[in-house]
Amino acid sequence: MKASPLPRKTANLSESFHQQLSMYAFAASAASVGVLALASPSEAKIVYTPAHLKIPLNTDFFLDLNHDGINDFVLFNYSLQCHADSCAAGVSVGPARTGNEMSGEHDLASALRAGVRIGGRGHFSRSALNMAEWFSSPGTHGRFEGLWANGGKGVKNRYLGFKFQINGRIHFGWARLNVSFDRGFTALLTGYAFETIPGKAIIAGATKGPDDAEPTAALSSHTPEPATLGALALGAPGLSIWRREEPAAKTQQSN
Repeated sequence: MKASPLPRKTANLSESFHQQLSMYAFAASAASVGVLALASPSEAKIVYTPAHLKIPLNTDFFLDLNHDGINDFVLFNYSLQCHADSCAAGVSVGPARTGNEMSGEHDLASALRAGVRIGGRGHFSRSALNMAEWFSSPGTHGRFEGLWANGGKGVKNRYLGFKFQINGRIHFGWARLNVSFDRGFTALLTGYAFETIPGKAIIAGATKGPDDAEPTAALSSHTPEPATLGALALGAPGLSIWRREEPAAKTQQSN
């Protein structure tokens, strides 16, 4: 014989209790919305790519700063080359796209230290720039030019500043390199980065923003394209040794 179920009583909740429940539900809902807002990713970030890549000799080395498959800049390291009584070697940087620019002036690329601001008020050039050069001719006994040559001592952990376009909008970035000299230059790329917010300056050496990302390196080294830095290296301002008949200029050195 089954026991009869106990009678169920309907609870009469007070109006004040209903109000408290409603307020609690509203507060919980608002809190969850706030948490979601805080958890949403920030738009601003620096995209950094670590690297350890030697710039090859006599070959255009293209750099795609933002990994979109479009080359932004090109580095060129030309080996010791001699003609008659003159010899030269050097490292240069130039734009791989029309409108892109590098930090520097007077045909020389800047060798920025970590912490320097790279932004709209800096000096930029759309023409190929000389990073480091050594040349000799009768009467000179060898001479260095370029801030990256540093009088033959080279530099370590210095930065190129970049101003380039993504979808028609200006962005800033940097590339970190070591440059040394021993009867020719060795240039080693150790990392590069760019700021994702258009027009926002970046600090040389900064690898993190509100969000951090380290995508796979997107670099290529292949046969030079028409009118790239490799084809123009010895003819670009500050790079030709065959027309050096003027007195030796004062050597440019880094501080």
